[in-house]
Amino acid sequence: MRGGCAVSTTLNSTLYPFSNSNAKPAFPACFHFRYDFPKKLLVIKSNRKAVTSIHCSASNDDTNSKFRAAQVENFVVVNFYRFVFIKDPLHEVAKHRSFLEGLNIHGRIYINEQGINAQYSGPSEDAFAYIEWLKKDEKFSDILIQTSPALNGHAFPKLKLRYKPSLVQFEGGVSHLPLLDPVMRATALAPSEWRKRLEAVNNNDQPSNSNPSSDFILLDVRNGYEWDVGHFQGAQRPDVDCFRSTSFGLSSTEDVSSDLLSNVDKEKTDIMMYCTGGIRCDVYSTILRKQGFRNLYTLKGGISNYLKTEGPIKWVGNLFTFDSRLSLPPSAFHQTRIEASTTQQDFQNDKFAKCYVCGSDVSELRHRNCANLDCNLLFLKPQ
Repeated sequence: MRGGCAVSTTLNSTLYPFSNSNAKPAFPACFHFRYDFPKKLLVIKSNRKAVTSIHCSASNDDTNSKFRAAQVENFVVVNFYRFVFIKDPLHEVAKHRSFLEGLNIHGRIYINEQGINAQYSGPSEDAFAYIEWLKKDEKFSDILIQTSPALNGHAFPKLKLRYKPSLVQFEGGVSHLPLLDPVMRATALAPSEWRKRLEAVNNNDQPSNSNPSSDFILLDVRNGYEWDVGHFQGAQRPDVDCFRSTSFGLSSTEDVSSDLLSNVDKEKTDIMMYCTGGIRCDVYSTILRKQGFRNLYTLKGGISNYLKTEGPIKWVGNLFTFDSRLSLPPSAFHQTRIEASTTQQDFQNDKFAKCYVCGSDVSELRHRNCANLDCNLLFLKPQ
């Protein structure tokens, strides 16, 4: 038998996920979580009396597992974006909403005057129907589509389709940036060209990031916890917890150790930027261009596109994703259309990282979001 318990309380409590951990994050006044068994029991302690309610359910393993497998077998996650002028974005939102009515699509689809940014999940039939409809519009006819498997069904809780002033969250917004001008964005390199450039670097382990006088810098334009899950060989861990606070090349002094661009030749240094799907690099490259950096290059389609065409060459670990899956192995991107050949076992290989709390080896499936809403830190934890 398998089942789950929903537990809620109305008082401040402390959750101890590790028996050997000194970390004791305090929960807010009210919290709720689900925990499937059979698994190790989480220990919940409270510093005072509390009224706690527990609701449990159980069901037959064989019947439910077969039914669920049939339901989620063909689910996929789709990602795409496009910077293009949209004269009436509210009308565009209404068009998309009308088409998606009745389709089983969950995710985030944001539209404004500068274009569209979308990440969503759904059964392959519905997911690809939306893509085919989208590409009938001349503005989006050649848009690059990224797909990956969703082995447990939807990777997002619901659909958010709306007008959003900034397609990417950044301090001060991005509506003032010249995102629609290709000249102001970095030059996009095909994955094969990106690989060749990485292979051409003499010191593959440290491609001169630590040498400010070098003419080559590999810049990870993501968050530190994303780098922990996986990164290109030679890229330094970004000292950033949220993209909106990224400040490479914006330092007021030349000796800021965390800023890889603080003391480089803006005229001669080749800056190769990468992120998950490419949109953060496109946005940030316009900021760097305005700062006077000339030789800017991005990875077309981001890491996911690279892993699809080049595999894990020059890549270490897995790819962090901003959905319920949290990370994917390189093998998940090898098929154009995700089929049953990608199995749950593919997501359990290669323990390559360390738990932030206890130092144990962990795999990609153990990357979790801290349940303490005052913290909400993404962290690596053991099984």
